[in-house]
Amino acid sequence: MIFDFDGLLMDTESVMLAAWQHEWRQHGLELDVSTFWVNHGGDVTEDRYLRLAAAVGPSFDRAASHARRTAYRDELNRRLGLRPGLDAWLRDAHAAGLRLAVASSSPRQWVRRLLAGIGREADFEVFACGDEVARPKPSPEVYLLALDRLGIAAGQAVAVEDSPHGAAAARAAGLRCIAIPNPHADPATFGSADLVLASAADLSLASALAKVPG
Repeated sequence: MIFDFDGLLMDTESVMLAAWQHEWRQHGLELDVSTFWVNHGGDVTEDRYLRLAAAVGPSFDRAASHARRTAYRDELNRRLGLRPGLDAWLRDAHAAGLRLAVASSSPRQWVRRLLAGIGREADFEVFACGDEVARPKPSPEVYLLALDRLGIAAGQAVAVEDSPHGAAAARAAGLRCIAIPNPHADPATFGSADLVLASAADLSLASALAKVPG
């Protein structure tokens, strides 16, 4: 099984949004949430700072803003655990002898540090991350890298994703996919997934896998 990270294993997506909202409010402004999310897994941090700078005007201090936002983000992230039901899924996967990997568009250091912080890094045999490939999801590159490191074919694995572009990346890599949409994703947009669940707590891992074709 190959898991996405942000928004899937840990709800860092909600934390990211909250941190940007907090930073806009330091300037007496409100972030336009309708334009916040993008349809790929790449890093748009600089674009978000440019938008904030344009809203604030000449007084904007990029370095101070970054320090304040990331400090608030890290404080919130320290309170996170796995999303509901995933602790049981990982436990059951290990009991069944399944090999586990992470395929994320985020940098390797980010993924491993946050998983290590909750004592779950060792659950995963393989990590494939965004700073190791040329293009982010929905490109299949990070999934293909994970498969290569596992030494298996796509037909031998199932991906678990939280976003439409992640599900599209998994499908493009030839993987079957279970989607557990993050709180900011529309479940109706997961046409690339074989199974869409509101939460991992809704089904046992065995029951979820039994619903995946093939």
